[in-house]
Amino acid sequence: MPISTKRKAEAPVDKKSTKRVKKVISPEVAKQHFRKGLFDSSVLNAYTSEYAESEPYKHAVIHSLVDDALLRSVRNEIRENVSFTPKETDIYKIHQSGDLANLDGLEDEALAKLPSMLALRDALYSESFRNYVSHITGCGPLSGRKTDMAINVYTPGCYLLCHDDVIGSRKVSYILYLTDPDIPWQSEWGGALRLFPVSEKTGADGEVAKTPGPDPVKVIPPAWNQLSFFAVQPGESFHDVEEVYHASSPEELERNGGRVRMAISGWFHIPQPGEDGFVQGAEEAQLKNSGLMQLQGNPDQHDRPVPKPVTVGGGDSQESRSSQEFNESDLEFLLQYLAPSYLTPDTLTGIAEHFDENSSITLPSILKASFAERLRKDIEEREKEAAASKGDAVDWQVARPPHKHRFLYLQQGDSPKDSPWYELLDVLLPSMQFRTWLEMATSTTVSSFDLTARRFRHGKDYTLATGHEGEARLELNLGLTPTQGWGDNDGEDEEEEEEEEEEVKGKGKAKANGKEKNGKTEKNGKKTKEEEEKVEREEDDVEVGGHEVYMAGDDDGNDDAAIYRSSNDDDNILFFQAATWNKMTIVLRDSGTLRFVKYINRKAPGDRWDVSATFEIEEEEGNDDDDAEEGDAAGPSSTAPLDGSSDEEEFNGFSSSEDSDSD
Repeated sequence: MPISTKRKAEAPVDKKSTKRVKKVISPEVAKQHFRKGLFDSSVLNAYTSEYAESEPYKHAVIHSLVDDALLRSVRNEIRENVSFTPKETDIYKIHQSGDLANLDGLEDEALAKLPSMLALRDALYSESFRNYVSHITGCGPLSGRKTDMAINVYTPGCYLLCHDDVIGSRKVSYILYLTDPDIPWQSEWGGALRLFPVSEKTGADGEVAKTPGPDPVKVIPPAWNQLSFFAVQPGESFHDVEEVYHASSPEELERNGGRVRMAISGWFHIPQPGEDGFVQGAEEAQLKNSGLMQLQGNPDQHDRPVPKPVTVGGGDSQESRSSQEFNESDLEFLLQYLAPSYLTPDTLTGIAEHFDENSSITLPSILKASFAERLRKDIEEREKEAAASKGDAVDWQVARPPHKHRFLYLQQGDSPKDSPWYELLDVLLPSMQFRTWLEMATSTTVSSFDLTARRFRHGKDYTLATGHEGEARLELNLGLTPTQGWGDNDGEDEEEEEEEEEEVKGKGKAKANGKEKNGKTEKNGKKTKEEEEKVEREEDDVEVGGHEVYMAGDDDGNDDAAIYRSSNDDDNILFFQAATWNKMTIVLRDSGTLRFVKYINRKAPGDRWDVSATFEIEEEEGNDDDDAEEGDAAGPSSTAPLDGSSDEEEFNGFSSSEDSDSD
């Protein structure tokens, strides 16, 4: 009964009928909207030279692009008349307007409120400026008919993670900043456009693959009336938008003008049918070439960490046993590491029943107190060392590439034998005894496993949504984050945790630490007075990220399958766990289900630490067809409890939505 995929809500049908024909303005009128002297040949040639010599890949930055009076008028129109929707996915958190290409579809009354915005759009896509951009980039003709732009606002805590902008017929990406013209943006506020280096690596087949490095090397802070742009290049034009950092106090934020990073972001596209420069089949060829370039040399082989699955039974692989039971020596071994309460027959029976019914379970205080304390001391010391030296320990490597994930990691064999990480990754979790415990807890049979310890640095790390293809498998996460303030039982004392363990043993149901709902803890559907007061305090706190999310995949090909926060519907979150201390989650994950760890912002109280493990399991014989005949969405053999529809309190849900990745 694994977590199953679920089709997202269908996007509303666009009922707009006709659009005005875009106004074509003369070169003279177009140039009047830009700063004086911009189109002088000497200025154009200077920008062209700078572009050709720029690194890590070719890009340009033009200051004071637009006539200042016009841009101030645009900014005022936006502030007074344009509404924004907060949108959040695995890759970004922003406030976004609608597509400004739809300006031509507005009613006359609405359009009359945006005359400067319309004039700016027509100037940016005028033949004169398109030729200007084309000359600098050497990218060839650009479309004036296909406009593709939106207004994005980044407030403190907003960001956009690493990507290369390769979608469809995009040819040039650009960002025009509309930050406060009277309060200059400071680089320490964040919000910079950052470019990533790309190295060429030769694969085992001899082909060369382009692979982005884990950290940006070029930082371009926002500035009023500044345009940044670059040609969209598959596998090369990787960039992100740095988090806009929180101010230290409300008073500082007010002095900083709110730290509102407003920008018009968009793309120039290749010529469309009927335009000069249009080539039949060019868009299809570009899409095909983009796909080929991204596969050239199999860049996935350079990803880190490299999976190191260990097969159970046979040859040089791990020892296996024929029965799921413990002898005295097994218990002595496990009692060195696990809390005794989780080794009793009644507790294991209760865990197995709960897991069979829900396909997931959360177990607090899973590690023995003395062993957990050794891990805590090691983690706290590492965080202190990193804060003091502004660096990270050399024994932890950096996960890459950044358009998939970034964090520090350890694998089996990476730690010295006197380290608690060695005991965790090389002794406890790979052991036959622990696998037997896991099989008893989940009523499965493990065939192989892979283990990785992860450290997500605040203000830096994340994983983007990835699917799992193939048979259902167990995914285990052991939370080892010692700091509080992540939205998971903050301030809960040892007595409360002991009560929860008693609940597991006494009721035969592993209710874990209550049910997560928007980061607030609920026990049996009720909150204590202390919890209610705590929730009220937390509502004013900064959301720090770092939670792990399982959500339904996208069955209809939408580009933004991992949108999970743009309205109040609960239709595709399947499982949600904040960073936490000494808490284990086990999930039976089905093919197609997406999973990611949310970017952790700089305001977080520390780093997220965990161990992430996958356990491939043997498929049960003869249960699929029989279960399918039993019913569609009910009973222990159904996937319904984890699709967000049958057990509303169990999972934190946010709706899906349509959107685009935009700077």
